[in-house]
Amino acid sequence: MREYKLVVLGSGGVGKSALTVQFVQGIFIEKYDPTIEDSYRKQVEVDGQQCMLEILDTAGTEQFTAMRDLYMKNGQGFLLVYSINSQSSFNDLVDLREQILRVKDTDELPMVLVGNKCDLEDERSVGKEQGQNLARHWGCAYLETSAKAKINVHEGISHSWFSL
Repeated sequence: MREYKLVVLGSGGVGKSALTVQFVQGIFIEKYDPTIEDSYRKQVEVDGQQCMLEILDTAGTEQFTAMRDLYMKNGQGFLLVYSINSQSSFNDLVDLREQILRVKDTDELPMVLVGNKCDLEDERSVGKEQGQNLARHWGCAYLETSAKAKINVHEGISHSWFSL
């Protein structure tokens, strides 16, 4: 069975763990508990073939940034997650993407830009068009998701592994 390694990256509190757990286990985690590193495995079907998807849910907080190079080196696909109600989490992704490209030494990588927490429309500070424009500039897919409302969770993660 083929295996794919997907790395979920983004600032602290944007919902990386909530998205991952919603995809793998079908439950929403309400409480924020900062992640150091969690790995999940789920069998998925790609083009009629069963594959094992390993999802690495990474730390978003600053004290664990030294571990990022290793995640990036081992990853085959990347989910870059920001929260639609946090402009700073959106801005942080530019540097994260640059770091991925530097570590992988390539400009061509399966990547999906994810605007999470789209259920919080009233608190939105990052416009949908901002996300679409950045994804277009990067040449990657863009989706808005909500782990809480189960919006585009499977689509967001499947976009990334289908690109592998």
